[in-house]
Amino acid sequence: MKIVVFGLTISSSWGNGHATLWRGLCKHLVRSGHTIVFYERDTPYYAGARDFFELPGGRLTLFSSWEDVRDKALEDVRDGDAAIVTSYCPDAIAATELILCEGRARPVFYDLDTPVTLANIRAGKTVPYIGPNGLADFDLVLSFTGGPRISDEFRSRLGARNIQPLYGHVDTDIHRPVAPEPHYRSDLSYLGTYSADRQQALEALFVEPARARRDLRFLIGGAQYPDDFPWSPNIYFVRHLPPPEHAPFFASSRLTLNVTRQAMAEMGWCPSGRLFEAAACGAPLLSDAWPGITEFYSSGEEIMLARDENDTLAALALGDAELQRIGRRARERTLDEHTSDKRAAELIALLETVAHSGARQQQPEEA
Repeated sequence: MKIVVFGLTISSSWGNGHATLWRGLCKHLVRSGHTIVFYERDTPYYAGARDFFELPGGRLTLFSSWEDVRDKALEDVRDGDAAIVTSYCPDAIAATELILCEGRARPVFYDLDTPVTLANIRAGKTVPYIGPNGLADFDLVLSFTGGPRISDEFRSRLGARNIQPLYGHVDTDIHRPVAPEPHYRSDLSYLGTYSADRQQALEALFVEPARARRDLRFLIGGAQYPDDFPWSPNIYFVRHLPPPEHAPFFASSRLTLNVTRQAMAEMGWCPSGRLFEAAACGAPLLSDAWPGITEFYSSGEEIMLARDENDTLAALALGDAELQRIGRRARERTLDEHTSDKRAAELIALLETVAHSGARQQQPEEA
């Protein structure tokens, strides 16, 4: 297949979760013989922290304005089998109009921010990457979040007809067990961009345990942390880690913490890319609890769940052998179910199903 993607970013992993996921997905799609073209608006925000400059085996097109690239995008869509528009794509509505107008490539919407999208829709807010027809015109709607509520909400609120989960994943070429690095050494680590709606959980599961155990070393890696973050002398900070540094970061942690954004945790069935990355590196995982998490990792066997400071302190008190056993089991589960090549295969299977369904589905006539 030739797949054309209109996305937020693949070129910069700074302050977003899209880029790393797309890199792994595109790599394995190309390895399977598919052609990928990725269109990305060249914004100063991401240009200043770009860490990916070309799409091996495919094409990355950076552009300053939609008008500059519209004709080229039209050529690609005319020659494509599927065209995917993602959440937070700055030109999502224009790209959607182009895809639907041309009418050849199967139109697909991939929401990598499902809980945020639905929360804004419920609140009556404008969602800048969804047009006035909602998602009714797409042959396939992919959701980063699964669970029992997603299909009903996308169907009733946005008119989507065919909704399927496409969860996060990990590129095991990059995220794998490696030797620890002394400058990343920690008893408990946390890797993630600052988010206000994660702050309460982060303070309960990370900051308060750090204050209680001043004899231990705690490490945060990420971007956009404010000056008034409640640091303590035993919490250390790495401002930004490009993907190649994630493996040594996790390898140097006795235990690593996953904290989910509030809207995602409330909806459930929302495993982050970071969760899979840490597991693929063999790092013992401690995570906040949310509905559906045990569908991805078994509690107490492959992951530990924490609801408050005491749960974190109890996990830190476990012996090294027990923590390493949990880390090994999580890695085995990840390799079996949550790798980028497996998600690429899932995506192709979904696209083939849509392609084989024949003519475009028509909206039912109003009574």
